[in-house]
Amino acid sequence: MGDATTAGGPETATAAQAAEPAPPGLDEAGLRLDVDGAVATVTLNRPERRNAMTFATWRGLAAIGRSLPPDVRVVVLRGEGPSFSAGIDLGMFSGGGGGEGFTDGADAEGTDRFIAGLQEGYTWLRRPDIVSVAAVHGHAIGAGFQLALACDIRVVADDAKFCMKEPALGLVPDLTGTKPLVEIVGIGRALELCLTARTVPAEEAARIGLAEILVPRDGLDGAVRDLAGALLAVNPGAAAATKRLLWQAAENTLDEQCAAERREQIGRLREVFGK
Repeated sequence: MGDATTAGGPETATAAQAAEPAPPGLDEAGLRLDVDGAVATVTLNRPERRNAMTFATWRGLAAIGRSLPPDVRVVVLRGEGPSFSAGIDLGMFSGGGGGEGFTDGADAEGTDRFIAGLQEGYTWLRRPDIVSVAAVHGHAIGAGFQLALACDIRVVADDAKFCMKEPALGLVPDLTGTKPLVEIVGIGRALELCLTARTVPAEEAARIGLAEILVPRDGLDGAVRDLAGALLAVNPGAAAATKRLLWQAAENTLDEQCAAERREQIGRLREVFGK
């Protein structure tokens, strides 16, 4: 799930999910949600712990996904203070991270449901009706790394440092990070990064595809604003349809992808020309 020193295809939200009221308890979960028109900014807000995450954090992220206003089109994930996220709050290993500790896994079914609930905090970021942007600076370790991987686009400051630390703790990355990591860097590089748990500096992250945009630390906020503006300039229906197509592309055959393109284009033509 990740660590701290001291993170399939897109999911579709229903209209009912999108209309839910804003979730309570975000402060206690170490989160802040700010919505400005079509842009929602989710801030990891435990700077005194380098935004180390707890079970409450992941449940809070899931609640944000369920309650997101329907007119939001861009979601920005960022971290308050010197780091994006240092991963799991290690206090949880002793039951001190928000009062909960790790299960021993003896109840396989119960543990499976428990982890699935935590993963929900990440999977909604792949929904086709939004574009998710990770604004990464400082440390992005374990669960924090996986949160960045869950986003569609990563804008990375030149002081960023990525690390998939879970195997070094005797665990595996289980917050949806293994699939995008392999898709981005390939199986060999993913194995090397995970099984050595080494730190990847920002320049290397950009070189191997973990960062779409690399900027100086003091230019991170401006780059994210510019990107959000560019994303919002595109027709929302076309953006959602294109995201669905791109998510399918890797696993579809050429014939399947051609058919998917035809289906999506028929829908777009009907909307554009009022049929």
